[in-house]
Amino acid sequence: MNEDQAITSAEITQLWAAYVNDSALICQLEYFWATVEDEDIKSLIKHGLNLAQSHKTKLTEIFNQENYPIPYGFHSNEDVNLNAPRLYSDAFVLYYLQQGSKTASQAYNVSLSLAGREDVYNFFSECLQEQSELLKKVNTVLQSKALYVAFPSLPNPESYDFVTKQGFLTGYFGERRPLTGTEINNLFANYFRNALGSATLVGFSQVAENADVRKFMVRGKEIAQKHCEIFGSILHEDDIPAPTKMEDAVTDSTTYTFSDKLMMYYSTGLIALSVGYYGTSMSMSPRRDLGVAYKRLMNEILKYAEDGAELMIKHGWMEEPPRALDRDELAKKKG
Repeated sequence: MNEDQAITSAEITQLWAAYVNDSALICQLEYFWATVEDEDIKSLIKHGLNLAQSHKTKLTEIFNQENYPIPYGFHSNEDVNLNAPRLYSDAFVLYYLQQGSKTASQAYNVSLSLAGREDVYNFFSECLQEQSELLKKVNTVLQSKALYVAFPSLPNPESYDFVTKQGFLTGYFGERRPLTGTEINNLFANYFRNALGSATLVGFSQVAENADVRKFMVRGKEIAQKHCEIFGSILHEDDIPAPTKMEDAVTDSTTYTFSDKLMMYYSTGLIALSVGYYGTSMSMSPRRDLGVAYKRLMNEILKYAEDGAELMIKHGWMEEPPRALDRDELAKKKG
């Protein structure tokens, strides 16, 4: 498929989301670059910033070619205070870059699978390759500074084996079997993401200007901390260590740093990612008690997400994504 073919709903939706994400990321990375002290981390931030700015330029060209309105997104002169004091430690920013690179790689992989037109496919293919290289560099710096958080190790079995008892699936009655490697990986990763999310929301709550936004961030922090406790307790049952919490990576700054609109965009995005990760974790956890736990936690954050969307709509912060025509509205205009 070439550039002369009409762009599909999947392609324009992914391009639109990529533009908004990059515009938000530019604001955040500009602030990190202005406040981070470690030169190795500053170099990674600059690399990520150059990528986001390049992507935004290429996306603008595609939108103009399609005569499609460019999303409003976020802007450095509106959504970030580059003169604000540091809100997060250098180590936190490095972990944030790592998780952001992982998330972006997954998003680009999905976008690539939905792209048929050559220019759109090539764009997302290039983005995926660039993000993979950035993640490798971030991991290298984490390891060089003894900050890399490795997943737990497992003992080597003597031989292969097959499941022979229905107890493999149980988790409420009788003796619980040990966690499988997949279950451990998901619990560990979900703990780490919640620990990072909790610290992020602690910082957001300190610098938010709107009272409703502050309450929303505090509530999210409490949810994330509770989820960490649940995941950690399950891991500890099998004597598996959980990652450490990160609230001490937040400074005491209360100076305006990010706009409430930008912070709400990021916090609701974190919620959406959590729903996806929990759903995947539930599908990959044969032990029934884990599936029930993930379902309960998903219901909690879905309610939180709904409240976040209502708050954004109330303040006019939610930009409408590409959608189908409203035929009824067109008929009303004709009348």
